Amino acid sequence: MFNLLRLSCRSALFCVGIGLSAGFAQAQSVAECGAHCTGLALQAEFACRSWTEVAQDVKAGTDTVIIPVGGTEQSGPYIAVGKHNVRAQVLADMIAVQAGHTLVAPVVAYVPEGSTSPRTSHMKFPGTISVPPAVFEGLLKGAAESFRVQGFRRIVLLGDHGGYQSFMAQVAQELNRAWKGQAAVLYVRDYYEVVPHQYADALRGQGYGAEVGLHAELSDTSLMLAVDPSLVRQEALRKAPKPGVAEGVYGGDPRRASAGLGRIGTDMQIRTAVAAIQSFQRSHP
Repeated sequence: MFNLLRLSCRSALFCVGIGLSAGFAQAQSVAECGAHCTGLALQAEFACRSWTEVAQDVKAGTDTVIIPVGGTEQSGPYIAVGKHNVRAQVLADMIAVQAGHTLVAPVVAYVPEGSTSPRTSHMKFPGTISVPPAVFEGLLKGAAESFRVQGFRRIVLLGDHGGYQSFMAQVAQELNRAWKGQAAVLYVRDYYEVVPHQYADALRGQGYGAEVGLHAELSDTSLMLAVDPSLVRQEALRKAPKPGVAEGVYGGDPRRASAGLGRIGTDMQIRTAVAAIQSFQRSHP
């Protein structure tokens, strides 16, 4: 299993230079860490290839592509709003490398997060971006169709947030009917479902039952620390009183979150998704 903390520059480049000018921060991060398309990103990401390289990949048997879906939303005062996007992209890269013959599309960052008039759900808070469900479904269909016509035979929908899972399932059903065997879509619901179920149960088993909630609590914060700790305001979190609904934390308590606890969940997500994709590849040759 990959050590998530050793991704270092790969994930840390998402959020560097707080308090510095953007230009200086970028120059410093590139000088220290190198460009984005290195390591796992270079191995897995569609965006790191030229068109001729994509064509060569498909010709050589890379016929599966993951569309990672994130979302831009409030996650309490102590996690940056890009949480789902960073987790979805980084974990999808790991999953693709382990599954084999798989590339990873750019993460989908604009998803349904609630109404804007009146403001509902996460849209009640600054920092959230929402699009209508029909726009979201159309985006997924268009992206999937783009991959199909390029020769990808298997398109995998992998979502890091619970609010749009039913829309992803609907897109998968519609495309599988429309394509009639030309290509196939796999919606990996279990990638998300391990977090509120198996992962939450594991944390409860270690004595953290009162701290596990629904959003921006112990499990959510620990997952983020495991993938990219630069997105968590750790010093402020440790000094904070227990946050609640008014602060955007729904149940539980994030203050004892750790990367070690987070790796329990990320390992579950990676194993679950790899197994689902490999089974899909065998059943759709």
